[in-house]
This record gives sequence, structure tokens and C-alpha cells, in this order.
Amino acid sequence: MAWRGSTTVGDRIFACLPYLLPLIHAIGFGIALFSTFPALQVVLVPLVPVMAVYQSIPFADLVVFFALFLLVVRNERINHFIRFNTMQAILLDIIVFLATLVLQLLGGVPGAAFTVETLDSTIFLGIVAAVAYSVIQSLLGRYAEIPALSDAVYMQVR
Repeated sequence: MAWRGSTTVGDRIFACLPYLLPLIHAIGFGIALFSTFPALQVVLVPLVPVMAVYQSIPFADLVVFFALFLLVVRNERINHFIRFNTMQAILLDIIVFLATLVLQLLGGVPGAAFTVETLDSTIFLGIVAAVAYSVIQSLLGRYAEIPALSDAVYMQVR
């Protein structure tokens, strides 16, 4: 979708960076998959230093969320392509947060271990697929259209 203007290589790279946020938060859901398929851990090794820095800062989640939302998404001087992808990454991160809350409630139910493990793996694979798709589309200079999610993003980003 090039109707909002053209994108430079820098815009494409900056549009990919916010997708680290939902990916970092979704890694906890992949623990069962990592124990079953240890080779899968190799793919996520580059995230280890980023995660170490991110987790060492107190209230990093809250600071990064507000910084991205207020300084990027609401700043109309920034290219629409970057703002769109930033908002989409924020919404993916909110989905991860809500899934965490739901699975914490299910974790207390006796006999639900298999169900929770299956949901963990499904959420992890879904977020990884959405992030991979979005990053690839961003690198190609296209808007990543994820059903329902992109509609919500378009409502927020004008």
C-alpha cells in the first residue's frame, strides 16, 4: 500500500524495531516448545542481549509503552508507515499481556496443565508468525495487513 507515501530504507528498518516488544514478551510462552525442540532456541539467540537490557531496567514495560505511543504513534511528523507499524506492535504486545492474564487464571485450575501448555505454544507461534509477517512486509515497504488488528491500528493512526 504505497498511497500514504514512499518509504526509505531507514523508515523500513525503524518500522521493524517495535516488533521486538511483543516478541520479547512472548518468549515466555515458548518454554514448552524450547524444551521439546532445543534447536528453536538458536533462532532467538540474538534477542538475549536485548532481553537482558530490557529486563534490567525497572518499569521498562511501562516506559517503553508510553514512549512508543506518545512519542511515535501520536507524533504526526513521523512517517505514517513507522507509526502504523509501531501501533500494530503495541497492539500485539497488548494481546500478549491479555493472554498472560488469562493463562494465569487457567494455571490455578487443577488438571489444566496440558491445556495451558498447548495454549502457551499456540500463543507463542501465533505471535512469532505475526511478528515475522509484519517484519517481512515492513522490510519490503508494504503495510502488514493482519485481519481485525490492522483495522484497529488504522483507527488509531491517522
